[in-house]
Amino acid sequence: MKRCLFLLAACVSLALSSGQAYAQRYLPGMKGVELRGGFAEGSKSPMNWYTGFAVSGYTKRANHWVAGAEYLLRNYDYRGNAIPRAQFTAEGGYFLKFLSDPTKTFYLSLGGSALAGYETVNWGERRMPDGSTLLDGDAFIYGGALTLELETYITDRIVLLASVRERALWGSSLGVFTTQFGLGLKFILN
Repeated sequence: MKRCLFLLAACVSLALSSGQAYAQRYLPGMKGVELRGGFAEGSKSPMNWYTGFAVSGYTKRANHWVAGAEYLLRNYDYRGNAIPRAQFTAEGGYFLKFLSDPTKTFYLSLGGSALAGYETVNWGERRMPDGSTLLDGDAFIYGGALTLELETYITDRIVLLASVRERALWGSSLGVFTTQFGLGLKFILN
């Protein structure tokens, strides 16, 4: 009996290790929903963060497009007071996969996106607590972003995202460039 169980376990182990089957990933037409967030660099406050939501779809050769919305909050110090700068942006972009492993578990992509939105400084309040007046005001912003993104499959339907992004937005009176570091989850729908 022990010999039979040992042979059965050996056969199952050989069958599982010899030719592993992986689910089909990055097929053209597959769509997913992304939830992402992280930290933004560019001012001295540690509480600069962003969050976003996007829909993405895969094309040929494991490339993908993305369309979404993002909220970014950066705080600036003024005489001990935090002055918030909030950006609400819409995004449309395309990512090219340039590196992956043979098991199709890790993908590294480089993407470019067009961004447009609205920026508010101190939530539209121009008067500061000490009586001074802000010269910077609310504005429409536009520009783009360059993103390096790592995707790794946790399961066949859940993907962990890690990204580094450089945003360049014109129309703002406070600066053009913002670097973002973030994580996210993508849920594959079909």
